[in-house]
Amino acid sequence: MTRDLPDIAGKDVLMITVDYPPGAADPVHRHDADSFIYVLQGSIVMQLRGGKEVTLNPGQTFYEGPNDVHTVGRNASQTEPARFLVLLIKKQGAPAVLPAL
Repeated sequence: MTRDLPDIAGKDVLMITVDYPPGAADPVHRHDADSFIYVLQGSIVMQLRGGKEVTLNPGQTFYEGPNDVHTVGRNASQTEPARFLVLLIKKQGAPAVLPAL
C-alpha cells in the first residue's frame, strides 16, 4: 500500500510485508527513507553500518534512517520462515530500495 501524506508535503508512505524463506538474506542496501520494521513471524537478524547485529523476534521493532546502510538483513533460521512488516516514509515516487554506496 502506498499513500501520500497530506500533512507532510512531498512525502508518501509505503507499507509492505517481507517474507524470508529459511536461510534467506538481503544484499547490502539502503533506503532513502525513515524505515520502521515490525517482526510478525520467525526471527530476523539486522545490522546497520557502524552498529551492532541484533536478532529480532515477533513483536520487536527496528529502525533505519535515510542515511543508514543496511549491511545485514537475514532470516535467523535455516529451517523456519520469517515475515516482517516494513513502513517506509519517503519522498513521493522515490524507490523503496537503493544500492549501498
